[in-house]
Amino acid sequence: MKARILVVDDNPDSLAIMRTILENHDYEVVAAGNGTDGLAVVRSTPVDLVLLDVMMPDMSGIEVLQQIKLDAATGCLPVILVTAKTHDDDLLSGYEYGADYYIPKPFTAKQLLYGIELVLGQGGGGE
Repeated sequence: MKARILVVDDNPDSLAIMRTILENHDYEVVAAGNGTDGLAVVRSTPVDLVLLDVMMPDMSGIEVLQQIKLDAATGCLPVILVTAKTHDDDLLSGYEYGADYYIPKPFTAKQLLYGIELVLGQGGGGE
């Protein structure tokens, strides 16, 4: 197995797509359907990376990102924002709060894997 990745997205279809892509490339996947559950997983389960949707109803991805980065136990955890928001201000706010990378929706499997490999230091070569 490669890294354990937490996928946080309120859209069940997006969760399923990311899970399939990641599991087909030997990643272990933990999923959460909202920001609150995602934060609980981060605090209770060791993960190597978080793929985080920005637009979620209960707690936005930016709020989850802030909580992850403010906690000494999780502050070094890499976080990739995966979102349809593509305005410069949205991108900058994600990076300002500590995001490590940004993958715009819709994405291809190659884009998703490239971002993960880049952030985890695995070369970013994809397949």
